Amino acid sequence: MKKLILSAAIILGSLSIHATTEAEPVKIAVNVQDEYKEVATDAVPAAVKTALETAYPGAKLVKAFSNEKKEYKLEISVGDQKATVYSDVNGNWLKI
Repeated sequence: MKKLILSAAIILGSLSIHATTEAEPVKIAVNVQDEYKEVATDAVPAAVKTALETAYPGAKLVKAFSNEKKEYKLEISVGDQKATVYSDVNGNWLKI
């Protein structure tokens, strides 16, 4: 009987050693937006300005930024509210 209990304890002990494993590091993929660089508000294409006036009547363009893909990040103010919108070079709005 002692041999049976001892054998069972050894088997259970050896199984518990395999159950404890080290956790592997988690890899997270992050999409990084292209870096925007500030440009003069006069350098914003007419198509983008027209789209801005159409979508946000009375909006004032405060700052403009552009990236290598010719996408524009526009900081605007409408009345006392401020917002940031994104557009491509043709005046199409982007969802970021």
